[in-house]
Amino acid sequence: MAAPALVALAHGSRDPRSAATIKALVDEVRRMRPDLRVEQAFLELSKPSFTTVVDKLVKAGFDEIVVVPLLLTDAYHAKVDVPQAVADAQTRHPGLKVRATSILGLEPQFLEILDVRMREALKNARVRELDALVLAAAGSSDPLANQSVARLARVWSARHKLPVTAAFASSSPPATGEAVRAFRAEGRRNIAVASLFLAPGFLPDRAAELAVEAGAIAVSEPLGAHPELARTVLARYAVGAVELVPV
Repeated sequence: MAAPALVALAHGSRDPRSAATIKALVDEVRRMRPDLRVEQAFLELSKPSFTTVVDKLVKAGFDEIVVVPLLLTDAYHAKVDVPQAVADAQTRHPGLKVRATSILGLEPQFLEILDVRMREALKNARVRELDALVLAAAGSSDPLANQSVARLARVWSARHKLPVTAAFASSSPPATGEAVRAFRAEGRRNIAVASLFLAPGFLPDRAAELAVEAGAIAVSEPLGAHPELARTVLARYAVGAVELVPV
């Protein structure tokens, strides 16, 4: 019996760099598990759509699919869009079993990726010392989602013994520029911004622009197609595949 197919489901973006990054991440997952059927799909704005990918898998003979949402916070897309997409797929294909796993989330080990991206940014900016860090995320109208970013900022702060403020590109204050200016008002000058985004796009670009305008000395790239993210995708898949097994 074939293992369930894995669909890595991202939100999607009009920025082609975003889809290219998701493809690179999915390619990393495939390298780690060449025995699995692994597909990428998007909720909106990018192709292929989730509907298209599900139809292709059903045509290929798969009757079980594990969906891993490539989302960092448990907000509207995770709570509404993903369940709706799964329900629609099961309605279109009676007998198809589709299991959506937990989102990627904000695992403590993702701080390792943040550190890598930050070291790259500091090297490019020729900066050796920091006074403070800003952790820039997308932001949500869901306060619990924003709190998860703030928690990660506190852990990162303890790791580096530096003040770290969570900032948001939309929906919730402070914006990255505000966070940088607040640190500068305290007399701190060497302030860097970490991009807690999965892939490039409008929001991370806007967050970076506001940060630089406010005086940030470096802004890191988004997390990107790091092996640690691929391992987390596969860990989520493993749980979802077990949950599909009849009791």
